[in-house]
Amino acid sequence: MRDACRDTATSTVTEPPTVSVVVPMLNEEANVDALYERICTSLAQERFELVLVDDGSTDRTPELLAELAATDERVKVLELSRRFGHQPALTAGLDHARGAAVVMLDGDLQDPPELIPTMLERWRAGAEVVYAVRSEREGESRAKLVTADLFYRIITRLAQIELPRDAGDFRLLDRRALDALLAMRERNRYLRGMTVWVGYTQAAVPYKRAARAGGRTKFSPGRMLRFSVDAIASFSHAPLQLATLVGLACAALALALAPLTVLARLSGIYERGVPTLLGAILLLGGLQLMTLGVIGEYVGRIYDEVKQRPLYLVRRTRNVEAADEEPVREVSS
Repeated sequence: MRDACRDTATSTVTEPPTVSVVVPMLNEEANVDALYERICTSLAQERFELVLVDDGSTDRTPELLAELAATDERVKVLELSRRFGHQPALTAGLDHARGAAVVMLDGDLQDPPELIPTMLERWRAGAEVVYAVRSEREGESRAKLVTADLFYRIITRLAQIELPRDAGDFRLLDRRALDALLAMRERNRYLRGMTVWVGYTQAAVPYKRAARAGGRTKFSPGRMLRFSVDAIASFSHAPLQLATLVGLACAALALALAPLTVLARLSGIYERGVPTLLGAILLLGGLQLMTLGVIGEYVGRIYDEVKQRPLYLVRRTRNVEAADEEPVREVSS
């Protein structure tokens, strides 16, 4: 199949591609060949490039990506200096994409490359951002589905943007929308929210999400929780406002209880209660710590931003021209 894919490559690889497909990869050796073949087959009628970003893989993924780049000039490979995470790795690929339209795709093949031609049709019809919406989700546990549904309910209520429900990172961006997205260099990135924030004409394409083709998921419950916190903190001040409201509620409760205490003393029914006192202290102490924690989350993000460290570092590139590296503004070798 690799040979068949290479046969579809034209001699015009130096021309800007119509579409760039950006795929972050982390220990995806089981899916590299299938991903390449399905993208080639799906985009056989298009002038495209495939930008693969190795996010510090420890298996044979870097070797397989190097083999693809050596046999097909349409395959661009970025090897990051270490593991930076899914969103920075995806940003690295977007920085190097040259296409008039750019598609973000995960390497686990749960999101079908066969949907890209449909997304391109919507783009050619005038949409500047086309996002894929999961109508069905195979191979995911009940707990994953419930927590995902809960997350979208929370983010919909709290966020300052209208985030499409059941839409992940699988989406197409017009060059103008992509340039606007890349102008935002914040470190705690939530790209599916950022692509909504930039605006422009947006359209949805439904699809059935398949089970993972091979390998294991890289998103542990802890990472998913952190990702959710990043999403909420990036697009909402509601947690800070909630902390303020909780503080006001506690103060109001304390003021309301003061007259009752006086009345209880005058009526002779007052008794010193150590458990009550301890409960009040623990309650107020817990609320204070919770409030400090919420503030700390935002302060920590401010600290990360003011350090102005690069989002990622590139250790090696393959089939990436020097001119393509100029807009990246990151350290590479």
